[in-house]
Amino acid sequence: MPGLRSTCLLLAFAAATTGCASSSPKYLRAPSLAEPTPAPQDSRNAYLELIERMQQQGAWYASLAHVDAFRQRYGDSPALRLLQADALRQTGQIDAAITLYRGLDSGAQAAAAAHGLGLIAAGRDQDEASEQALARATQLQPLNTDYLGDLGYARLRAGRYEQAREPLAKALELSPGNAKATANLALWAVLRGDAATAERLAQQASLGADTRRSIEQQAQQIRARVQQRQASAPAAATSATAERNAPPTPRPQLAAEPRREARDTRDPARLPPSMLERFSTSDHATGSTP
Repeated sequence: MPGLRSTCLLLAFAAATTGCASSSPKYLRAPSLAEPTPAPQDSRNAYLELIERMQQQGAWYASLAHVDAFRQRYGDSPALRLLQADALRQTGQIDAAITLYRGLDSGAQAAAAAHGLGLIAAGRDQDEASEQALARATQLQPLNTDYLGDLGYARLRAGRYEQAREPLAKALELSPGNAKATANLALWAVLRGDAATAERLAQQASLGADTRRSIEQQAQQIRARVQQRQASAPAAATSATAERNAPPTPRPQLAAEPRREARDTRDPARLPPSMLERFSTSDHATGSTP
């Protein structure tokens, strides 16, 4: 047994001395002091995020320039086209924005594209088209409080106060304390004549004096807009009915032309214009969400 212990001690001593001798690190390859190069995909995503931040700061024209630069470097993509469409809408290039939005009616950008189309329609006082597009956006993304708030606000502007309650309430319950969602619901209460609820909401969210004044001003604008639309609608309907019931204007005849029984020969170009055409210049109130 003494011999066995001596052997173990020798092995332990050899292992210890070997460990001490190899205390300095050994590298399979020499370390590099250069900064790591990001993967192409990382650079691409970082560039998209940069363009998004520029738009959040209101640099819409600059973002359009970077959209072109991005496309040259990385190619096109639905996400890039959405950013471009948003910038075109914000810079007044509406027709080009509509074309891009309509090309994004499926896929991950479909909800945002529908939202953009809804905002454009609202800016043009096209209430039905605006509501349809915004409703589709909320169907595709039912938890998006911005889409819900804009849908409710569009219904308020159209005078559909009761239908506006659901999306506005959803937006506030999904984002408690959100000032914009609270202001929208307070606006709904003011329009319904419920001053107590409006005041309670304003106090709960600690809305400032400027926001409260904005709510009152927008309530006045919306009431005036709805009253004007309601007053114009019967007149338009009466005019259209009178034109439909008016006797047809006799068509001039040549001397040798036999007379025919009078029929409805109205020129299609003279038919009553659409409701949109009739009211396109009658009201341009486009109040924005507080």
